[in-house]
Amino acid sequence: MRGARSKWAPYALLVPSLLWLLLFFAYPMVQAFQLAFQGFGGGWSLEPVRTMLSDALFVEALLTTLGLLALIIPLQFVLAMAMAMVVNDKALRGRTIWLYIYALPLAISELAAGLVWFSIFTDNGWLNSFLNAFGVDGVVWLDYEKPFVLVLALVLAEAWRATAIIMVILVAGLQSIPDDLIEAADVYGAGWWQRFRHVTLPLLRPSIRVALILRTVLAFQVFAIVITLAGRGLTVLSAESYRWYAVYQEENVAAAYAALILVLSLVAAGFFFAIVPVKEEQQPQ
Repeated sequence: MRGARSKWAPYALLVPSLLWLLLFFAYPMVQAFQLAFQGFGGGWSLEPVRTMLSDALFVEALLTTLGLLALIIPLQFVLAMAMAMVVNDKALRGRTIWLYIYALPLAISELAAGLVWFSIFTDNGWLNSFLNAFGVDGVVWLDYEKPFVLVLALVLAEAWRATAIIMVILVAGLQSIPDDLIEAADVYGAGWWQRFRHVTLPLLRPSIRVALILRTVLAFQVFAIVITLAGRGLTVLSAESYRWYAVYQEENVAAAYAALILVLSLVAAGFFFAIVPVKEEQQPQ
C-alpha cells in the first residue's frame, strides 16, 4: 500500500499546477481562439481575422515585433551568459553581490522601467543633462520620425529590464554542472574557451532552451515599454490588441491579435526545441 502511494505521490503534487494551468492558461486560450473566429454578429466566421489582416497598422506591428525579437533575444542571451559566468565564478570575491545587482531590474515593473528610460532619453532627461554638462548640445533621442532610433531605445530598455530573467535560469544551470567535469577538463589541459564550448555549453542546453523559450514568449507580450517610450510612433502586436479592445471595443479583433501572438509564441518554442536539443533528444550518430 505504501509503495502504491509513493508511486502516485509525484502526480498528486503536479495536480495544483495542472489545475492552475487549466484555469488561467488553457481556458482563456480557448476563449481567445473562440472570439478570434467568431463573427461580429455571432457564429463562426473569419471576419475578425480578415479585419486584423486588413488593419493599416498590422504589417507595421508584426514587423516591429519580430524586429525587436531579432535584436533583443541575441543581445540578452550574450549579456545573460556573461553575467551568469561572473556570478558562477567561485574564484571571484563578492560574486553574490553581483547576483543581487544584476537581479535588481526584476523588481521593477515593465511600466516603471519604461518611465525610467523615458526620463533618460527625453529631451530634458538625464542623458542630455549629462551631455550639456560637458558642453554638448542636447540630442533628440526619441525621434518619432526615425523609427530605428526608437527601436534602439526599446532594445536598451528591454535589455536592462529583462536580461536578469535569462541570467537566473543560466546560473541555475551552471550550478548544476558537476565540478568533477570541469576539473577533468583542466587535467587534460583544456583552456577556458575549450571548457566552455565542449563541457559547459553542452551540459547547459536544457537551461538555454528554457531561457530562450521563456524570454521569447515574454518578448512577444512587450507592451508598456513600447507605449511609454514610443507612444504611437511605433506599434507592436500586443499594443494593437489593446487598441482594438480598449479604443475600438472590438474584442473579436483584439482576440485575433492575441491568438496570433500565441501562435507565434508556439512556433518560436518549437523552433528552439529543434535547434537546441538536449542529450536525450539527440539522434545517435
